[in-house]
Amino acid sequence: MKTLTLLDGTAFPAFGLGTWLSAPDAVYRAVRVAIERGYRHIDAAWIYLNEEEVGRGIGEAIAAGDVTREDLWVTTKLWNDCHAPEHVQPALERSLKLLGLDYVDLYLMHWPVALQHKVVRPKTAEQYLSLDECPLPPTWEAMAKLTESGLTKQVGVSNFSASKIAQIVDAVGVTPAVNQIELHPYLQQDALLAAMKARGIVATAYAPLGSGGRPAGMKREDETSLLDDPTIAGIAARHGKSAAQVLIAWALARGTAVIPKSTNADRIAANLAATELELSPGDMQAIAGLDEGARYVDGGFWCTTGSPYTVDSLWA
Repeated sequence: MKTLTLLDGTAFPAFGLGTWLSAPDAVYRAVRVAIERGYRHIDAAWIYLNEEEVGRGIGEAIAAGDVTREDLWVTTKLWNDCHAPEHVQPALERSLKLLGLDYVDLYLMHWPVALQHKVVRPKTAEQYLSLDECPLPPTWEAMAKLTESGLTKQVGVSNFSASKIAQIVDAVGVTPAVNQIELHPYLQQDALLAAMKARGIVATAYAPLGSGGRPAGMKREDETSLLDDPTIAGIAARHGKSAAQVLIAWALARGTAVIPKSTNADRIAANLAATELELSPGDMQAIAGLDEGARYVDGGFWCTTGSPYTVDSLWA
């Protein structure tokens, strides 16, 4: 399995199983199947509301002797209502209890967005906290201290722009190990990747297949499916592979980690097989021409009337 090297020299599995939008019973089976097939990286989050079942799958795989805990890389994430420094460690402890683990390998700040404590999904403007009221650096400082407790091996961020990364690093002096961001041929993010590379930050690509299963309210009427893109389809046909396999191979070829989500056993196996696919320079050049700067997850759900956040300020 291909690995990427983090700032401290740790090997980070470049391919893993995403679990967003996986129903609890389905995600348990997906984790079991994935580990049996050879996956060693599982990506979770408290807000996915399935950590307990993810943990059940991991625990049963370990108990069955399929894998040891040390062989696995488990990531989970801090939700937005726990950005106050005093809430950061309890939030991780809650996730560890659900997962049935003593530690995770990577803990990410899920969004650069703050909410009132215990507000999971805000319904009014008053339930948001602006970044003036709850700035990112104190949250990041509390995240960084978690490695001293042994509750997580690494800390990182998700959905962070280059300027927000600079803000927390300049204030705290600790560089995130990973930034998990939306990455696919329609949103290639070359400038952000270059800024991260200069700091030694590894990128994990989410929505690598276009997140076709996300809620209808997050979809545009005119959006194009990556899996139906003619350029991707042509490359797939030349290699005798699926469009999904080409998209996974592309992410790996760029030096990013990638976490495609599936609960289907055959697709779980096919996604893993994509790690053996090598795209040609011509393939990579053709895919480079597809960049539209188009997000499937644009963060607009944080930008409702009265919110202190805007789409532009999220990604600036």
